[in-house]
Amino acid sequence: MEAFLVSTGIVALAEMGDKTQLLALVLAARFRKPWPIVWGILVATLANHALAGALGAWVTTVVGPDVLRWVLGVSFIAMALWMLIPDRLDDGAAAKASRFGVFATTAVAFFLAEMGSKRKLPPSCWPRATTHTCGWWQALRWA
Repeated sequence: MEAFLVSTGIVALAEMGDKTQLLALVLAARFRKPWPIVWGILVATLANHALAGALGAWVTTVVGPDVLRWVLGVSFIAMALWMLIPDRLDDGAAAKASRFGVFATTAVAFFLAEMGSKRKLPPSCWPRATTHTCGWWQALRWA
């Protein structure tokens, strides 16, 4: 339970000012249908975190704690460098998105936006968080 609560707190902090908040505002302004947008966000977030948790559980069985620590440390540096690159809006994609409906557009857009999100790292570390061998926790210790 401790790992879940700590990860939830970290995710809440990481979410402040995230690009998905802007995406939610854009979708709400464009479609003006809040409930399909909320359900699309929920489905996309649950699918994304389930995938991250499953991938994290699998990776911890294949890769040892020392290698995992280094891989995650390097990936954090890469993520920090990636955050310095501004996002670009593709004008053609916005026109095609509305044919799928509000729910599907929201779910797909959020799923894709969250694929490279910093918030995916805590759920992928849940399987190792209780033993403190996850690179996320080690990175916090190094700081």
